[in-house]
Amino acid sequence: MKKFIGAFIILSAIVTSSVGFIAIKPIIPGSYQLDLYRGLIKGKSVAIVANQTSMVGKTHLVDTLVSLGINVKLIFAPEHGFRHLADAGESISNGLDPKTGIPILSLYGKQNKPTPENMKGIDVVIFDIQDVGTRFYTYISTLHYVMESCAENKVKCIVLDRPNPNGFYFDGNVSDTSHRSFVSIDPIPVVHGLTVGEFASMVNGEGWLKGGIKCDLTVIKCLDYFHTAYYQVPVKPSPNLPNQTSIYLYPSLCFFEGTVVSCGRGTQFPFQAFGNPNLPDRGFSFTPESVPGAKNPVLLGKKCFGTDLRNAQEEQLVPVPKINLDWVISAYKDYPEKEKFFTKYFDVLAAGPTLREQIIKGMSSEEIRATWKEDLDKYGKMREKYLLYK
Repeated sequence: MKKFIGAFIILSAIVTSSVGFIAIKPIIPGSYQLDLYRGLIKGKSVAIVANQTSMVGKTHLVDTLVSLGINVKLIFAPEHGFRHLADAGESISNGLDPKTGIPILSLYGKQNKPTPENMKGIDVVIFDIQDVGTRFYTYISTLHYVMESCAENKVKCIVLDRPNPNGFYFDGNVSDTSHRSFVSIDPIPVVHGLTVGEFASMVNGEGWLKGGIKCDLTVIKCLDYFHTAYYQVPVKPSPNLPNQTSIYLYPSLCFFEGTVVSCGRGTQFPFQAFGNPNLPDRGFSFTPESVPGAKNPVLLGKKCFGTDLRNAQEEQLVPVPKINLDWVISAYKDYPEKEKFFTKYFDVLAAGPTLREQIIKGMSSEEIRATWKEDLDKYGKMREKYLLYK
């Protein structure tokens, strides 16, 4: 196994923060542990759900398995594509992987779920994607639909687990399934505090697949991972989460995607700042430009005034075990045309109109958080049943 453990294994470290991260051994993701799943796929027809994060050391999982003689028949690509990153929301095309010649089928855009025809002749589907632990990060929605298709078509599903960099807490409103969407597919909080393997187990165990059907699921666990372990993501999981600071800030700043405020897309520091031309000038500004990963960002070419969060870790604003609502609340208070502040997408992100209505009503972050408590307590008890890393 050691030859597959390349430079991308990330050591845990002691971090001085309110989270109190602990130091443990090097964390080994599920994909590296070939001995645990090679026998499950040898001689089988395999489909793989993967992207640029699906690495085994310095080699992509698909290339690794092909080199071992595994019959990889199909690649399913999530949002942002397979090997190369596309913009958020950009349509992903079907095609052939130029390196292996294996067909690639997009599960983002026109089609979110594998069809019976896609699954024809497939024995096993492997899911191996780095998540960042929020319900509106669409990789877990893709996993939900893949599991559902596997259950319907009697195909085994193997999740190669990876650490969750935001796995040390759970927070936010638990989504109302009457407002289900691709960024809010299951009744979980904004920050779910699960690895993808634990999430898959919860989906299966709670009967959240259509009709309550169960998927034949195997999770290949990470080694030496705990939810209080520090894990630095070795490959950026999407174009606008380029570093650890952006990953920690994402659960709080993503709400700006449903407003007229830019969260830094089109800059060198996406999800590490927020601003708008109509917010007060307090000494910080940025101008979104067309860049790879953000070809047409919000407020393109307009000078935005706002808040710089690039030093959020040094200032100990993150990592902390809760969402920061004060940023979106303060921006709403500062914005002169309040009736134009929210877009329709805000309610999609928030899984309903409640959060928007609370902010408009003038509720403080503490008052809003109090309305989450009962549902979060119930979720916390449910979550305990599915934790693989206690």
